[in-house]
Amino acid sequence: MPNATITGWGKCMPPAVLTNADLATFLDTDDEWITSRTGIKERRISHVPLGELGYVSAARALACAGLEATDLDLIIFGTCSFDEQVPNMASGVQKRLGAVNAGAMDVNTACTSYLYGLTTASAMIRQGIIRNALVIGGELISPLMDWTNRNVAVLFGDGCAATVLQATDADEGVLADKLGCFGDVREILLVRGMGQRYANRGWHYGDTEWVFEGQEIFKRAVIGMSQACETVLGATGLGADGVDLVVPHQANLRIIEAVAKRAGVPMERTFVNVHRYGNMSAATVPVALVESLEDGRVKPQANLLLTGFGAGLTWSAHVVRWGARTHPLGASDVELPPLEKTALEIVRGHMAAKRGSREA
Repeated sequence: MPNATITGWGKCMPPAVLTNADLATFLDTDDEWITSRTGIKERRISHVPLGELGYVSAARALACAGLEATDLDLIIFGTCSFDEQVPNMASGVQKRLGAVNAGAMDVNTACTSYLYGLTTASAMIRQGIIRNALVIGGELISPLMDWTNRNVAVLFGDGCAATVLQATDADEGVLADKLGCFGDVREILLVRGMGQRYANRGWHYGDTEWVFEGQEIFKRAVIGMSQACETVLGATGLGADGVDLVVPHQANLRIIEAVAKRAGVPMERTFVNVHRYGNMSAATVPVALVESLEDGRVKPQANLLLTGFGAGLTWSAHVVRWGARTHPLGASDVELPPLEKTALEIVRGHMAAKRGSREA
């Protein structure tokens, strides 16, 4: 039975940066309040649709792997912030890439969507159903944010990254994975205004109300991620000493520190970029993985521990053994269109649109 190894990786981060000082121009907050509670200093705000971020990430991942789009058998797009639900996001990437031989599906488990997609693609490769897959994790949260609620507005940002998985006979790729969900408390992280239950009931899409019970989410996130990490480390027999790098969901610095401590892995072997991007939901783990490679933190045959949690409350962990190559085989010349507004201008535009929808 073949394994599924990661051979390509690419990210697409919007260039517009929204700082904590920018948020303080319209929220009752400041840098000290945000940083002390979350570890976040800034986040990205996209000037293009999510599909554009996904396409650029995918093109870069394919070039890194040295594959053509026609080599792909499957595209999985992990997200909860669709440009459109029908048709799905993955089919849009398939069209843009020209991946005419690939199936296309979306996965929505909120922040764990990339990781659930990683399990799905790996399992299909191991079963011999496909040989080459593209797994994308991306979110465009800024248009859906309630920018009047400082408890959530300071946390989230936009971004996207993708990985290519290929069949291999080598002992590498996803060695163990664990998926789970605390569905009994799913209401503690809820975005009102998204979904059919709000259709024709006075809600305008994008005019959202966020339910975010921070303390309970923190507790459940640490428990779920820690349990999942314990399970996959036990299944592989690695133990904490066998983990070369933890690549966790980047929601909150204190959550990252708590999970690393429970896993027995020091922060020196834990990758952190939450200060630069905030919580990008499904994009956090793949973006962190790409940046781990760019920073030289991933060595050939390294054992990586990937873990996350998201609305639902879903949680997961994966042990991934890296292959021999840590550098791209090629580069893509695909770029985003030029940025014409600042992040603050984009956000103020979202806020004005929401006010307009409420008055309509």
